[in-house]
Amino acid sequence: MSQDKTQATPTLPARMSGVVLTGHGGPEVLVHRNDLPTPQAGPGEVVIKVAAAAVNNTDINTRLAWYSKSDGDSADASWSGEALTFPRIQGADVCGTIVAVGDGVDPARLGQRVLVEPCLQEVAGQALATPWYFGSECDGGFAEYTKVAARHAHGIDSALTDVELASFPCSYSTAENMLTKAQVGAEDIVLVTGASGGVGSAAVQLAKARGAQVIAVTSPSKAAELKALGASQTLGRDDDLVATLGHNSVTVVIDLVAGPAWPKLLEVLKPQGRYAVAGAIAGPIVELDVRTLYLKDLSFFGCTVLQPEVFANLVGRIERGEIRPLVADTLPLTQIAEAQERFQQKRHTGKIVLEVAR
Repeated sequence: MSQDKTQATPTLPARMSGVVLTGHGGPEVLVHRNDLPTPQAGPGEVVIKVAAAAVNNTDINTRLAWYSKSDGDSADASWSGEALTFPRIQGADVCGTIVAVGDGVDPARLGQRVLVEPCLQEVAGQALATPWYFGSECDGGFAEYTKVAARHAHGIDSALTDVELASFPCSYSTAENMLTKAQVGAEDIVLVTGASGGVGSAAVQLAKARGAQVIAVTSPSKAAELKALGASQTLGRDDDLVATLGHNSVTVVIDLVAGPAWPKLLEVLKPQGRYAVAGAIAGPIVELDVRTLYLKDLSFFGCTVLQPEVFANLVGRIERGEIRPLVADTLPLTQIAEAQERFQQKRHTGKIVLEVAR
């Protein structure tokens, strides 16, 4: 049955402010505008008034065309391997409030505070054969308003601020997905690379919440912070993992770094160990001795598309206070270029969050 929109949905402004990505390149391709059309809720969708949105590696990688595997060609420069259309509103990490609902969505959801699940299985009422990423294949949260399929707007009951909640969706769901696919439990010894970043620090907390022993690879200056999050041991980024930990010393590797030292990660894995990866900040090309893979019966997990239960489980952990937000810095949306520059310097622990003007 079609609902009465005049009663269910408040009037929204025809135009809104936001930041658009106008092409691949440096910070100059990020343009703040005040004349963007406000999204309208289609069947099965909700419009969200964005309160805060965090900065992610995905935003920067997409802007730089880092995902492209073709030299000098940006035709495959999104995380899904497809060309982007411009202008594009990025922003995968969103906390906000539902202000409009489409046909088929309960009007009672109006006013509900939500987090957006960034890995989308449905857009414009249609199931997707290949998932999209919020703010990549479709517009995201670096604007006053955004829209998404109602199933991907998860209600949240928490005393945390909008900025704190915006630090969770992308990084923590990625980390929870990695731990879910690797079936991490209380009996595991988990090595986390890139542990001071958004996903890495989330993985430390979430692995600890599962009862696992956690070893974090980070810079010495951030060792105390990682131990406070739950790491029982920290190693420096330049430490020799084999010399320090020994061969066959961990059961799971949660990797966000890859790069030249990658073979050492397999050496420290115990036989039948599990390796999960969702990033390659030290370089995507690695050297693999296939004998190590098959002689040790290792299992590899590439982690991008979220398992069906992951985001709801994450929301539950937030509401129960099992994990805490890590907000390194907060800036207004108009300073997105500065926020991304700080993000790329990697001097922070946790997330840099943008407040969206009200």
